[in-house]
Amino acid sequence: HAVTGPGGGAAASLTAPGHESVFSFQALNPGLFVYHCATAPVGMHIANGMYGLILVEPEGGLPKVDREYYVMQGEFYTEGKYGAEGLQPFSMEKALTEIPDYVVFNGSVGAMAGDNAVKAKVGETVRLYVGNGGPNLVSSFHAIGEIFDTVYQEGGTQPTHNVQTTLVPAGGATVVEFKLEAPGRFILVDHSIFRAFNKGAIAMVAAEGEENQIVYSGKTADNVYLAEGSTIQTMPDRTAPEEPKAKSKEERIEMGAAVFKRNCVACHQAEGQGVKGAFPPLAGSDFLNQNPDKAISAVANGLTGEITVNGNKYNNVMPRLGLKDEDIANVLTYVRNNWDNKGGEVTPEQVAKLRQ
Repeated sequence: HAVTGPGGGAAASLTAPGHESVFSFQALNPGLFVYHCATAPVGMHIANGMYGLILVEPEGGLPKVDREYYVMQGEFYTEGKYGAEGLQPFSMEKALTEIPDYVVFNGSVGAMAGDNAVKAKVGETVRLYVGNGGPNLVSSFHAIGEIFDTVYQEGGTQPTHNVQTTLVPAGGATVVEFKLEAPGRFILVDHSIFRAFNKGAIAMVAAEGEENQIVYSGKTADNVYLAEGSTIQTMPDRTAPEEPKAKSKEERIEMGAAVFKRNCVACHQAEGQGVKGAFPPLAGSDFLNQNPDKAISAVANGLTGEITVNGNKYNNVMPRLGLKDEDIANVLTYVRNNWDNKGGEVTPEQVAKLRQ
């Protein structure tokens, strides 16, 4: 897209197997430009990752920043569902209906997450060169916990300031800049949010430095909300119906499936595969199978700090979900009896003993 000339250089770059081609063009326009294979079938070539970015700096260059990174979004259309093992062929049917199985940054799930997170320090300004290879979807690019101080929309030269989310069209680009003022992991997502947590569009900026309580205090209180005054209100004439309780392991598994779909599937995924670098897998999980009490405590009390699951490290926060003992017993029994886990049953009595 940076090339001014017939076909954007497509004909000149057509290269037979075993050959290489050379052509030249003048960089007439400053900006951030997508390049991609333009040989038929164009859509299939783009959908298989044949694209990248070209930065044409203005005369005198861009303003100085501390760190620069490239982030390229794209989608993959595969015969198998998200997370299916083995080589997955391209699905033309899914491409035509624009329903990808994967939406990713820099070519694969987890390419910029977990141990692959890009690094920065508190006080530094980070510039991201963000492109969208497509071939179909528009990106709603967002950094959780940051405001973009400057955005060069469409990869052009006119800046916009104080932007929360910026659109990046298929075949387009943008440049974003932000100063890091607190330490931690800042998650980059396509804010068409199911693409992030269910299809892979997650990247991370790991910022090191001292805490700044003025900028961000973290949670300072966790109290019960008291409606209509300072005391809990009661309605003595109404009795909440008692929820049904499982009478067998089989019923516990069935009820647990419903609890899982309501509370767990967004992060840990429908088949328990998790999201690499963000949310640990429940399928075949050594963390769950080695010590059931760890799983009970995590669901009942929440979990913070680094853990290792199947050899991979995760360092995020699992909130306390507020589930009843019966629900926790049901959902963990469901998980333990699916996805190559060891089986067994968790009871409400076990949950009650570990609840803090």
